[in-house]
Amino acid sequence: MCGICGELRFDGAVPDPAVVGKMLQVLRPRGPDDEGVWRQGPLLLGHRRLSILDLSERGHQPMVDSANALAVVFNGTLYNYKALRETLRAKGYRFHSSGDTEVILSAYDAWGEACVDRFSGMFAFVLWDGNRGQLHLVRDRMGIKPLYWTADGNRLLFASTLPALLAADGVDHAFDPVALHHHFTLHGVVPAPRTLFRAIRKMEPAHWLSVDLKGSMESSRYWSLQATRPKTANGAARSEWEWAELIRDALMSAVERRRAASDVPVGVLLSGGLDSSLLVGMLAEAGHQDIRTFSIGFEDSPEERGSEFEYSDAVVRQFQTRHRKIVIPNDQALPRLTEAVDAMSEPMFGQDAIGFYLLAEQVSKEVSVVLSGQGADELFGGYFWYSQMAQASGTALERFRQYYFDRDHAEVMQLLTAAYRGEDHSGQLMRGLLEAPAADQFLDQVLRADVTTLVVDDPVKRVDNMTMAWGLEARVPFLDHHLVELAAQMPPEMKLARQGKGPLKLISRGLLPDSVIDRPKGYFPMPALKYVRGEFLEFMQDVLNSQACRERGLYQRSYINKLLSNPTAEESFTRIRGSKLWQLALTEQWLQRHLE
Repeated sequence: MCGICGELRFDGAVPDPAVVGKMLQVLRPRGPDDEGVWRQGPLLLGHRRLSILDLSERGHQPMVDSANALAVVFNGTLYNYKALRETLRAKGYRFHSSGDTEVILSAYDAWGEACVDRFSGMFAFVLWDGNRGQLHLVRDRMGIKPLYWTADGNRLLFASTLPALLAADGVDHAFDPVALHHHFTLHGVVPAPRTLFRAIRKMEPAHWLSVDLKGSMESSRYWSLQATRPKTANGAARSEWEWAELIRDALMSAVERRRAASDVPVGVLLSGGLDSSLLVGMLAEAGHQDIRTFSIGFEDSPEERGSEFEYSDAVVRQFQTRHRKIVIPNDQALPRLTEAVDAMSEPMFGQDAIGFYLLAEQVSKEVSVVLSGQGADELFGGYFWYSQMAQASGTALERFRQYYFDRDHAEVMQLLTAAYRGEDHSGQLMRGLLEAPAADQFLDQVLRADVTTLVVDDPVKRVDNMTMAWGLEARVPFLDHHLVELAAQMPPEMKLARQGKGPLKLISRGLLPDSVIDRPKGYFPMPALKYVRGEFLEFMQDVLNSQACRERGLYQRSYINKLLSNPTAEESFTRIRGSKLWQLALTEQWLQRHLE
């Protein structure tokens, strides 16, 4: 796990080391163990390293294969790198390191762009092919590892985070009105390739982007998800238990792949929910000893509890894990909020972002790699709005919109000033995602759109950003692409069974405490950012009434004033119970921290 960046010139100029140096400084938390740069002609590559595999100098990046005129900077982990290395050895390749980065170089030399079809893992890498004069930007199937870029007539810049690009000189900061519409409709999600800034793009998951020395670009998709029922030999449909056993085996394999691909200890972020608890249970069932687990909680509010310790404690007792419980009072949370905002690659509305940030700070003192349960709800129908959508009538977009959108189009137009108003861009986006071919039922459409697009820029990005701010690598077994492909074939009514996540509850019975399986769905609460009052409300008032916010001219003052007048009114919450006031304040705070 690392931070990568670089510059490719199109105008014959030499890349500026100071530009890459500024980006590397921003990326330093992602890779605290080492720094490297490499230049050849118009290209300068930069890398910050977090040592997880091959802790020796042989794992240093940028990694260069001079014999084949190749160089690469890589962020992530290939879980099947050992098997790939043996396959390549049989083809005559020799290796000087024991990690996975060198495997990428040899795999590209052996199979070209098709090498990525053989990769199992989370990755964003940039590879230079000197023989062809091409730079290749690649992102994993599920978008677990981030990669941003911007280009003009003179150069291409790329980096693991958007703030790293913003740190470079001469990057256009103008807003993208389409992205703003998505941001305030889809609770902070701006699906790739867009970002809030029209000149900055992020790599789409499962895509390969090639750039030549003249600045010409060619993009291609190398994987897509089919949400259709499988053909069976005798034509009979699988039973619920048959599906559950298949899911169990695939999840166990995903957990073991992520545990095994590490030369350092691996822990688990244990929220107390079913998903993270199941990861602990599977590690124990596989015979692993001395499992390390970590939980965090906040102060209660009158409306909501601030921790789920009663459930995580039950899991700890069941499996006798080596556990660390972290409690954050509100008077400590608010002063750290700005730090968490600084660590966000893009503004993220999830109230648990600061929780992950503060949890990662403590966890990173004990381990460098953790497993996390993100993706299970999107794969297996765990959120309450899925069943609401399934029971609704109307077009696919109408059913989705009324239970998911934070704001309808008319309200977005009330929020944004005239310069940023336009069409119903989010409705158009979601209609295209839902109506794309190869999904049998409406809920297949919804879950596919969620797991391939929406989840990428909400919980997955949030966990990556907040953990990597402390040099902690988070791995997400539920987003193993083999498991994702299997789950997408499962009938959606089986996923919604038992109040959601039906197959996971089946395979958990007898392994996990019943209290964890039968508990209501939790949401990693931080009540102070949901039911805003006191110093948290004062913080948001200060941000939204600041001169910088007024001069930016992004929000209409009438909309802000309405929310500030009654931040806990029913209309101040989104359909999925997020605070609209927090969304505006968080976005403005992020802009102030990263643009000014």
